[in-house]
Amino acid sequence: MSSSSSSSSSTVRASHILIKHQGSRRKASWKDPEGQVISNTTRDAAVSRLLAIREDIVSGKAKFEDVATTVSDCSSAKRGGDLGKFGRGQMQKPFEDATFSLKVGEISQIVETDSGAHIIKRTA
Repeated sequence: MSSSSSSSSSTVRASHILIKHQGSRRKASWKDPEGQVISNTTRDAAVSRLLAIREDIVSGKAKFEDVATTVSDCSSAKRGGDLGKFGRGQMQKPFEDATFSLKVGEISQIVETDSGAHIIKRTA
């Protein structure tokens, strides 16, 4: 029994940073309750902002949890982006697939869902 085989795991734990944009299903968040910023954010702007953030995290200039707390449009920001544990079928499919394909500690490329653009860090 090798514990490194993550594909057999039925649940994962992950944190994420979400940036909502004009195409997001709900154009409001805890830090933008009126959705003014979100409605003026293009998808491309959201993605390029996330790419810059990801670069800072991967290079060690910033900590994922710290950035999530200030930047993420998800209410999980208050927990450093932590979504807790989840299994298959609980998240939007692109988000789920990306998370399950990550190794623990790894950070995803940009993942897009109906909610907006995300980067995901698998934590367990």
